[in-house]
Amino acid sequence: MTTLGQLRKTALALPEVEETTLSGRVAFTVRGTGFASVTKDLAVQLNLAGPDLDAALADLPGGEQILRGGRPIGFRIPLADLNGMALNHLVRRAWFARAPKRLAATVAAAEAATPGAGGQLPASIGAPATRALVGAGITTLAQVAERSEPELLALHGVGPRAVRILTDELRRRGLSLG
Repeated sequence: MTTLGQLRKTALALPEVEETTLSGRVAFTVRGTGFASVTKDLAVQLNLAGPDLDAALADLPGGEQILRGGRPIGFRIPLADLNGMALNHLVRRAWFARAPKRLAATVAAAEAATPGAGGQLPASIGAPATRALVGAGITTLAQVAERSEPELLALHGVGPRAVRILTDELRRRGLSLG
């Protein structure tokens, strides 16, 4: 069973998401395009299509397809019928369906980034830090040097160890954090 708070946390963790209200309902948008909202009876409505919609309908019998003009446009399910993992998956799929293609491609590339494959980033910073930095568009040590330590630590996945490794690597190259 999930809550509105969990939905909010999941949605707002995605890039460029804003929380708004739509006809008195909580809604989430990416660059102004809606991808999730909550009904007054605490059901989440997600803009899903194609295979994502088919999978949601098959995997979650408590949900239903949303139609507009006879065409499927999404999926609705009571928040109480979802566990946290299913909620996270559905919200991410809805975000990917509605996010601009370049933004979605950047996020997908960041999620696929592996240590040592992120440009000049040292492999020793680890996978979470590599994904976080690549997701923020940081793939070179020069780009790391433009950031401050608090800015780097604010990226989910970058911790003190990764910052220490990056700082040491910058120092070896005659650079420092901004």
